Amino acid sequence: MESHSHHHNHAETLIRVNTAFVVGIVLNLLFVLIEAGVGIYVNSLSLLSDAGHNLADVASLALSLLAFKLLKVKPNAHYTYGYKKTSILVALLNSLLLALSIGAIVYEAVHRLFFDPEVLPGKAIAITAGVGIVINSITAWMFASNKDKDINVKSAYLHLLADAVVSLGIVIGGIVIFYTHWYWLDAVLSIIIAVVIMIGTWSLLKQSLRLSLDGVPDDIHISEVKEAASKISGIKSVHHIHVWAISSSENALTAHLVLNGNITLEQEFEIKGQLKHSLEHMNITHVTLETEREYQSCETKEC
Repeated sequence: MESHSHHHNHAETLIRVNTAFVVGIVLNLLFVLIEAGVGIYVNSLSLLSDAGHNLADVASLALSLLAFKLLKVKPNAHYTYGYKKTSILVALLNSLLLALSIGAIVYEAVHRLFFDPEVLPGKAIAITAGVGIVINSITAWMFASNKDKDINVKSAYLHLLADAVVSLGIVIGGIVIFYTHWYWLDAVLSIIIAVVIMIGTWSLLKQSLRLSLDGVPDDIHISEVKEAASKISGIKSVHHIHVWAISSSENALTAHLVLNGNITLEQEFEIKGQLKHSLEHMNITHVTLETEREYQSCETKEC
């Protein structure tokens, strides 16, 4: 019953996330068209560069949706895990794209601050960016509940939240510029926002790079795996532990168990079942265990 409930909840999560991606792509693409249109009309470089940044995020969302669809492709003779790893690779690509777009924002901001401060229509900028806050906040909210279950969903959530923050900065800048004509403020705000986004992106970049290299996922600790094994009667020790991510939401483990010499095959089956159940609570769902017996001759050395 618990397994059925788990699969049912998982299916509901997939539907919610899939809907969030589709809605996010449509709304953000619509906003890119509005922002670019207004940017061209009022000759605002900040709106045009932000439209370009948002377009890169639409592309990232589309890549994330593709990776999400590939999660459901069945394994085959050449890809025994299917294409699940693409969700991790896309998260890595997304974080690199976000880092590049931050670099572009900073470059543009520094250039305008020192070399080419531009006269900007503050009111038009503030209103257009205000629409961006609404759209990005709505779509980010749609991803919020599942952001900690999947690195790819977290990537999309961070992208959208970053866009909402950027839009907020542009709104504030637009209002202040409208009343004070401090045109340099737009560039200063851009740099501050870029630093804030980079802090979040750095964490995502490290995490996705680690998973791409089959590193142990952040929320799993080998010491806890050993501790779980040590609590099960019949297990003397555990070694050759390997933990890696199959996808952005599924983890696998292989390990060698050293069992007491008098353990029967039936008891071995029970021990494996107990350990697998404990590992499920650590979000390790694909487990392969090899066993060996510890006899008297092995007591003083590692077998």
